[in-house]
Amino acid sequence: MSQASTLAVVLEAPERLALAPVTLVAAGADDVLVDVEWSGISTGTERLLWSGRMPPFPGLGYPLVPGYETIGRIAEASGDARDRIGQRVFVPGSRGFADVRGLFGGAARRLVVPAAKAVAVDEALGENAVLLALAATARHAVAGGTLPELVVGHGVLGRLVARLVKALGGDPVVWESNPARRSGAEGYRAIDPATDERRDYRAVCDVSGDPGILDTLIGRISAGGEVVLAGFYETSLSFAFPPAFMREARIRIAAEWKPADMEAVIALVSSGALSLDGLITHRAAAEDATDAYRTAFADPACLKMILDWRARS
Repeated sequence: MSQASTLAVVLEAPERLALAPVTLVAAGADDVLVDVEWSGISTGTERLLWSGRMPPFPGLGYPLVPGYETIGRIAEASGDARDRIGQRVFVPGSRGFADVRGLFGGAARRLVVPAAKAVAVDEALGENAVLLALAATARHAVAGGTLPELVVGHGVLGRLVARLVKALGGDPVVWESNPARRSGAEGYRAIDPATDERRDYRAVCDVSGDPGILDTLIGRISAGGEVVLAGFYETSLSFAFPPAFMREARIRIAAEWKPADMEAVIALVSSGALSLDGLITHRAAAEDATDAYRTAFADPACLKMILDWRARS
């Protein structure tokens, strides 16, 4: 495989985005070249990158290629990976660019990635496979402790956490302050937080990204209860100590998903226990990336926006 150029979404600076040619690094013996079909836009980390409000983060700097929710097909490979040519794969991003940063590097027409990071996915999933990264993130959040009885936020990640808890035998309630986002609950209730008087939740999973919410959540847990922080927070978090002390509250941070989380959610999806349907609400051609990113970040009706790269050469 030789060095080549490709089209990518490039954040040139905060709030300045373009679809531009970038240079791929030369692929190594353990790499594969992936032709991208779809990539997702994250309204958490990518919104912070776009706005310039991302806290200090390894590899942060502009210009950069965002994206960690990518589906494509292996177009070229060498060595032991040659028999994977044509396989549809999930790619959690790429650092395979010579002239721009890859953070997280998945929003491009072609990607150079280590073969080990290209995860085979079921053809039948189609564009829904873009959601596997968030599903694995949801699994990572709930796998480390008591299943959440309360989920805060009914965006895509909140819905996936709630669906996953249901699949694992739990019965969650979801808080959502925006009335327009309370619809679409599947087997659980999405309610206005102001109507909930319960104060004995054993575990709460926050995916809202609201840095000022800890005191509220600590006030809703039982003695020894746990608050899991599964959103991405742009400013420092703090809480009043006495209520947390009286409850012996536990606070856990759920970071990036691990390979075991991806394996688990693929198995759940394959068995039919976890559905990814109905979560992609908006689609745009890659050439319309600038407008697509603005819609993803500004339109509350947009749960998940994906870019379609299949028409690009």
